[in-house]
Amino acid sequence: MNNLLIIIFLISLFYIAVSGRLFVCINLLILQGLMLFGIAFLSLREINIINLLVVLTETLLFKAIILPYYIKKMVLKNKIKRQVSPFMSGFSSLMTVSILILLSFIMGIYLQNEQLKLIYITASFSGIMTGLFLIVSRKEIIQHIIGYIVLENGIVLLSFSLGNETPMAVNAGILLDILISILLFGLFMQRIAKRYKDLDIDQLNKLSD
Repeated sequence: MNNLLIIIFLISLFYIAVSGRLFVCINLLILQGLMLFGIAFLSLREINIINLLVVLTETLLFKAIILPYYIKKMVLKNKIKRQVSPFMSGFSSLMTVSILILLSFIMGIYLQNEQLKLIYITASFSGIMTGLFLIVSRKEIIQHIIGYIVLENGIVLLSFSLGNETPMAVNAGILLDILISILLFGLFMQRIAKRYKDLDIDQLNKLSD
């Protein structure tokens, strides 16, 4: 069951890379949050109940509910266009993500050990690299935020493989990083939205000192 959830997480990376609609990408973030919740519940049973509840609350409440809701609220409030405007075509994005997952699998073969399983390494590094890919291949700032969250989801998934040893330290640090980053991105978007309607990064070229 745990491996099935990780596979669904990997499949969501393909969809989020080729999707042409912003709300579909946001819904995929919700799906990833639910997958992380399920993976945490199944793989962290050796830790004490308090640490487990903290991890489950983080993945379900923040990743599957609060963060996607916050992004949707920013989209509606700033009247951001719902269509995604990537620098690459859907087919090119699909091929790129496929290559990234393949590279992650090859990397996992060399890095796996008793603590780090191959499927965890493959999925986590795939999430990290897909997040970076979304950041550099999308025009809209809101897509950069989505890419950043996908990247963080990959980091969280990697921490689950070692979470039985240090669950609180790893996940508390990640949670704090996510919250601060989203708040800063939200403030930045609200400032820019006062001048530009669609928050396309091409518009930033018109700014001067």
